[in-house]
Amino acid sequence: MCHVADVERSHDQLAAIQRRTLRVLFATQIISGVGISIGASVGALLAADIAGVGASGLATSTAVIGAALFAIPATAIVHHRGRRPSLTAAYLVAALGAILVVIAAARGIVPLMFAGFFLFGGASAAGLQARYAALDLAPDAQRGRHLSVIVWATTIGAIAGPNLAAVAGASLDNLAIPTLAGPFAFSAVLLTLAAITLTLFMRPDPAVVARTAAATSTTAPQARTTFRDALRNVAALPDARLGMAAVAVGHLVMVGVMTMTPVHVRSAGHEAAHTLRIVGVVISVHIAGMYAFSPVIGWLTDRVGRRPVILTGIALLITACAVSALAGHNHTQLGVGLTLLGLGWSCTMIAGSTLLSESVAIDQRASVQGLSDLTMGLAGATAGALSGVVVYAWGFAMLGLIAALATVPFLALALRSRRSTVDG
Repeated sequence: MCHVADVERSHDQLAAIQRRTLRVLFATQIISGVGISIGASVGALLAADIAGVGASGLATSTAVIGAALFAIPATAIVHHRGRRPSLTAAYLVAALGAILVVIAAARGIVPLMFAGFFLFGGASAAGLQARYAALDLAPDAQRGRHLSVIVWATTIGAIAGPNLAAVAGASLDNLAIPTLAGPFAFSAVLLTLAAITLTLFMRPDPAVVARTAAATSTTAPQARTTFRDALRNVAALPDARLGMAAVAVGHLVMVGVMTMTPVHVRSAGHEAAHTLRIVGVVISVHIAGMYAFSPVIGWLTDRVGRRPVILTGIALLITACAVSALAGHNHTQLGVGLTLLGLGWSCTMIAGSTLLSESVAIDQRASVQGLSDLTMGLAGATAGALSGVVVYAWGFAMLGLIAALATVPFLALALRSRRSTVDG
């Protein structure tokens, strides 16, 4: 009886820590979400002003590559110190990047500006890692829902940030800071605030607690794994392969189509103001598709299973590519396509991340999760870079077709994984 009481008390303590962790992560996702989006919304315009229109697209690509590569040190910190110092360090690096962008804009130093954009990608790396922090102590039956709550919190920041950019830019004119650089000053403040919030309130650290709990429940040694070990672990586990592939393919298709949608809208020949209104509406419904329904998708992930939600996400991505490719300049249809694109991404992100995390041992999770974020980031950066070439050479409709075809190898993997599971 005493042993049962100890177990129940332990479960209650872990549940209390998990609730606290989710509250802190939810708050910091909102704060950092505003910080990221308020700067990112003007990054390309700032780069065009300082470095020329031809270099404007590199602002986003540089930040995306930074987010992907920062997954490596972030993972190492999780192994050695835990989630709190990993997330805190990533946000502080991003805040430094935002400050460098402001200095570079004020002095017209192009290399410094792109160095700032690269470091600014650390905030996105932290935002992605936060969803895994929500899984460290999540109950088996609620993993999808706990992860989805943190993904959903991003909605608030993603919507609020761009709408605050104009006010943020104008408010610092008297300090001789260029208007387009002003939002990055606010980004630096908000990302620093997110780091402070994590440092003060994410105690105890969920990753450390999870490892300690696992160590006390088994006599096996808890060996830390490298990225090379993580790759071998993923290759050996069908569920891990499926989860990582779902996240990477969903991100590749989403970024490839979404990146060139504003360019496609502009090709209709409308005046600039009307083009921006159309782009604003289309991208807004796309963001809503990505984040607004994540709690429902998380519930479905737990209720009907990881694989069905992943396959539903791929079906939505393929449908989105078809609807968008055939839309021409029918902006209502294009909005529907981009909404489906966001929903498909959300399904693959939430269900794929959940499946990946639960398919490996706890001492392997941080490395496997970091490898997944690195793979996802590089997939998105590649899709963003190649999408412009495809649209320039063959048009937006061909981009939709190629993006849909990119899911075929994944579907083969998913079906093969399902047969292996059934046979086993």
